[in-house]
Amino acid sequence: MAAIGNRGTVTEAAGFNAEADAQSLREAMKGAGTDEDAITKVLAHCTIAQRQRIKEAYKQTVGKDLADDLSSELSGNYCSVVLGLLMLAPVYDAYELRNAMRVRTKANHEFIVKHVLFVYQYEKDLEEAVCGDTSGMFQRVLVSLLTAGRDESDRVDEAQAVLDAKEMFEAGEARWGTDEVKFLTVLCVRNRNHLLRVFEEYQKISGRDIEDSIKREMSGCLEDVFLAIVKCIKNKPAFFAERLYKSMKGLGTTDTVLIRIMVARAEIDMLDIKVQFLQMYGKTLYSFIKGDTSGDYRTILLELCGGE
Repeated sequence: MAAIGNRGTVTEAAGFNAEADAQSLREAMKGAGTDEDAITKVLAHCTIAQRQRIKEAYKQTVGKDLADDLSSELSGNYCSVVLGLLMLAPVYDAYELRNAMRVRTKANHEFIVKHVLFVYQYEKDLEEAVCGDTSGMFQRVLVSLLTAGRDESDRVDEAQAVLDAKEMFEAGEARWGTDEVKFLTVLCVRNRNHLLRVFEEYQKISGRDIEDSIKREMSGCLEDVFLAIVKCIKNKPAFFAERLYKSMKGLGTTDTVLIRIMVARAEIDMLDIKVQFLQMYGKTLYSFIKGDTSGDYRTILLELCGGE
C-alpha cells in the first residue's frame, strides 16, 4: 500500500505563534500543580517542526530547556508522550532504539540518519549495540537491515522474482530444516515492488502465503522479524494497526508500543492506520484507546488519534 501524500492526523497549526505557545506552556507549569490540558492543547495540535520553534522560543524567553521543565512537572505515560512529541523524528527513533532494538520499518535514507544520530547521541555504534544484545540468525538479519542496503527502485525483475520465490521455497517448505540465509537475502535486499511479485510467485509454487510458511518454518525472534518485514512490505498501515491492537487487547496495555506508534505515526499515516484498524477489528482505534487508557494520557492519545 503506497503512501499518498501526507496522511497524518496532526498537521500544521493555523495562525501559529511560537512565542505565544511557549508562554502558554510556561503558564501551565507555574505555581502549584500543572495544567496538563493546556500542555496537550499546544503540543498535540502542531507539527514536529513547529514544536522545535516552540522549544527555541521557550529557551529564549524563559532561559530554560522546555523538555527539562516538562520532565520535572509531569510523570508516567503522559510525560512519555509529551517528551516524545518534542523530539525530532530521527532523535525520537534513536531514543527508542536505545531502549529497545526494534525492527526497522522505514525508508533506508531515514534509517541512515537515525543510525548517525544514534551514534552522535549515545556514542555507541548501533550495529555494535545490536550485536551486544542479540545473537545468531536474528542478529544477522538486524545487521543486514542496519546496512540500509535495500534496493530503492521500483523495478521488478520477473525472472529473478520467480527464482527468488523458488529458492525461498526450496530453502524452507521443500526441505528438512530451513536455510534462513536465503530468506534474509531476499527479504532484506529486494525492493518493495519486486518482493510483492515474489510473494505472488511463492503462493503459486508452494500453495501457501509467505507469512504462513514463515510461521511454520521459524520461531521466536527470527519469526517475528521476518513477519514484520513481510507485513510492512505488504501493507504498512495494517502492520501498525495490528501492533496497536495487540498493545491494547486483553488484560493490561503495552504502553511503550502504544506511545511509540501514536507519536511516531501521527504526522505520517495515522489516517490510514485508523482505516485499517476499523477494517481489521470492527472497532475504531479511537474507541480502543478510550477504553484502554485514562486521564491526561488518554486525552493526549485521543488528540493524536484525531477523533472518532
